[in-house]
Amino acid sequence: MKRVDLILSERELPRVVRAIEAAGAPGYSVIRHVTGQGPHGAVSEGMEFSGLGANAHVVVFCEEEPMALLRQKLRPLLDYYGGVAYVSDAERL
Repeated sequence: MKRVDLILSERELPRVVRAIEAAGAPGYSVIRHVTGQGPHGAVSEGMEFSGLGANAHVVVFCEEEPMALLRQKLRPLLDYYGGVAYVSDAERL
C-alpha cells in the first residue's frame, strides 16, 4: 500500500479532490490551515489568522493500481498551482 502526502494551497483542494476521486483512490483525509516552513519560507501569522494563503495537508492511502493514474492526474496540478507531494510505503497495523 502507498501513502501520498500533499501540501498545497487550500484554494486548490477542489481540483485535487476531483483528481483523487478520478484516479480511483478509495478515500483521502484533509487537514486545513497547515502551517510550517519549507523551501519558500514560513507561513506568517497574519496568513494563519486571515486564512489568506493557507495550506492544506491531504493524505491518501491506496494500492499500487490507482497510484499511476493518481500521479498522472496530480502532476499537472502541482506543476501549475504549486505544492508538494511525497509517496511512501504504508503498512496497516
